[in-house]
Amino acid sequence: MTIEQCYALMGSDYTDVLNRLRSERLVQKFVLKFLDDKSYELLCTSMETGNNEDAFRAAHTIKGMCQNLGLTVLMRSSSELTESLRNGPTPESGPLFEQVKADYAMTAEAIKAYKDSLEA
Repeated sequence: MTIEQCYALMGSDYTDVLNRLRSERLVQKFVLKFLDDKSYELLCTSMETGNNEDAFRAAHTIKGMCQNLGLTVLMRSSSELTESLRNGPTPESGPLFEQVKADYAMTAEAIKAYKDSLEA
């Protein structure tokens, strides 16, 4: 699998991120590091325990990473969740969190498949 195919699996625009980062090697490096970031774990824990401050911060961090990496689908859902948490949770926060979880799973699966293809 190529990095471009990975982006296609995620519903993201590889050309856009390549134009921003200017190097396939840099795109690859940062996409693979995405899997190591702990913001998603913090988001899940914070949503489960009702810690809105940490949930907001984690959602905002995910949104920013996704924006920088051109991970469009997860960026959109995490952005919506961020806004719903900005001034305290809203009735929409729960369904938006579920969407972020689905989008994160899809994104992580695509990146793991790409990583596995490099190691094969």
